[in-house]
Amino acid sequence: MPCPEGKRGGFPAGTLYTPVPDPLLGTLLEEVQDLAELKCTMRVTYLLHRRRGASRCIPEGEVLADPVLMAGLGGPAPSTRDAIRRGLGLALARGTFLAVGRGDDDGTRRLLFLNDEAGRRAVERLRSEGGLAEDDAQDETAPAGPRPNIFRLYEENIGMVTPLLADDLKDAEREFPGEWIEDAFRLAVARNARSWRYIQAVLRRWASEGRDDGEPGRHTAKTPSPEGFREYLRKRGRLPGS
Repeated sequence: MPCPEGKRGGFPAGTLYTPVPDPLLGTLLEEVQDLAELKCTMRVTYLLHRRRGASRCIPEGEVLADPVLMAGLGGPAPSTRDAIRRGLGLALARGTFLAVGRGDDDGTRRLLFLNDEAGRRAVERLRSEGGLAEDDAQDETAPAGPRPNIFRLYEENIGMVTPLLADDLKDAEREFPGEWIEDAFRLAVARNARSWRYIQAVLRRWASEGRDDGEPGRHTAKTPSPEGFREYLRKRGRLPGS
């Protein structure tokens, strides 16, 4: 039967589903009265579910710039970002989410977690490793300015970036070409070796021995010789292990 004019045709075959905590569709649905809080709660829950790794979190800045929330709460304007901030603030005050780091204008210094058992464990681990308290001012929680691509790769494929690991990731991004870093993460995922130690070892081996990942010819045109790569690092003022 055709859908009435102006109506959507339902959900297509192959639609993915997002699991949500039962209270979100029960007691929380009864309690939440603010539309911005409701939309932020639903969207952040969705975004957290799409993150990979044991410790799922999302920088607040990604939520503030989320195109779905921007469109759903009025479009790209300062007032819309204020509405998202209000919705997040209400959800945090209600205890739906947890936040670590200080809130700032662009949201790059605060991480959001679902307030479930896994999220609480991740927050406690982050605090114990980095000496962080909720809403504490710590630059290491997330780098200032746009997050480097290597941080996104790590969070999507391994887990939460801790303060102790952040410097290693930034050093690696300075030392190795971006394509190499992405390929090293893909290799780690394919071999079920999701650890920074493994990825770092792969990058250093490629730097000292050249690329040889068992796929002949795939990287031939793009992979420099070890001597060429060392020259590349000298020009950048950085050598592996220096």
